[in-house]
Amino acid sequence: MDTNAGDRALRQRRNWDEDDVRVRPTRRSRPRTKIRPKHAEAVPGFVIAVDRGRYTCRVDDTDVTAMRARELGRKGVVVGDRVALDGDTSGDDGTLARIVRIEPRHGQLRRTADDDDDKIERIIVANVDQLVIVCALADPPVRTGFIDRCLVAAFDADIQPLLCLTKADIGADALPEIDRYYADLDVPYVTCRPDEPIDDLAERLDGKLSVLIGHSGVGKSTLVNRLVPDADRSVGDVSAIGRGRHTSTNAVALELPDGSWIVDTPGVRSFGLAHVSSDSLLHAFGDLADVATGCEPGCDHTGQSGVCALDSLRDADGEAPQRLQSYRRLLAAIS
Repeated sequence: MDTNAGDRALRQRRNWDEDDVRVRPTRRSRPRTKIRPKHAEAVPGFVIAVDRGRYTCRVDDTDVTAMRARELGRKGVVVGDRVALDGDTSGDDGTLARIVRIEPRHGQLRRTADDDDDKIERIIVANVDQLVIVCALADPPVRTGFIDRCLVAAFDADIQPLLCLTKADIGADALPEIDRYYADLDVPYVTCRPDEPIDDLAERLDGKLSVLIGHSGVGKSTLVNRLVPDADRSVGDVSAIGRGRHTSTNAVALELPDGSWIVDTPGVRSFGLAHVSSDSLLHAFGDLADVATGCEPGCDHTGQSGVCALDSLRDADGEAPQRLQSYRRLLAAIS
């Protein structure tokens, strides 16, 4: 008799129960601990560049390549972040440290993809002290709309703005109009010429983390190369239609000879402000915010949707003061 056939017949006649089922534990059956490592030996670092999941961090006087630790989850790391690093921080070729903690931020320069989609918000740089808005007085011509949008982002993030007007040698005629346009916003400015030192700009960068932002072709990379001779940032020309060509392709922090830092950002064509509300912008105008406390709930402060307390500032001829006009011009950049 075939013994194998007999065994099969016996197994078919047997009544199976749950004790006969062998269940292999799954990988997730073990509860995860909520205790996370403290990384007491982690050393402080400063993120100066980001490139495809690898982060260059300055630790003392050494540039260390690092990756993001898994425990950070989906929290992004950006240029300007103060972080804690674990692992090999020697900076030798082939070594890789881990970013295990991101310190609390201040002065986050943000922008959205456009004005209609508030879901795609991007932090460009963190821990910013000063936003340097680089604008050419000519070739390409001044774009006050872009400057207004940068000012809104700076006021919203409580970052000090600074206008840097380049190509003053060929666009000096536009300077008085720019001066008048932004006088009531108390925005300081410096002018730069290719044939003169830029000591005034360098003095205003002293002791700060400053971010340079502007349209392509306004001379931003040229300024960086003058401030940091070893930076070797690519410099491009302006096209025949008055638009600059992108030369900087990624944000990078560069150390100035005096120990200050500047961040050169890629040239931008648009600056979405969907993340900024009218109320947050109003906080940057303390004198107007005090008057606006008399507005009805839900007032948008534009003066077009009903009675707004800010309209009480108009003179006998109904003319709004220049500062109110400037605020509403920036408000229009949002809405």
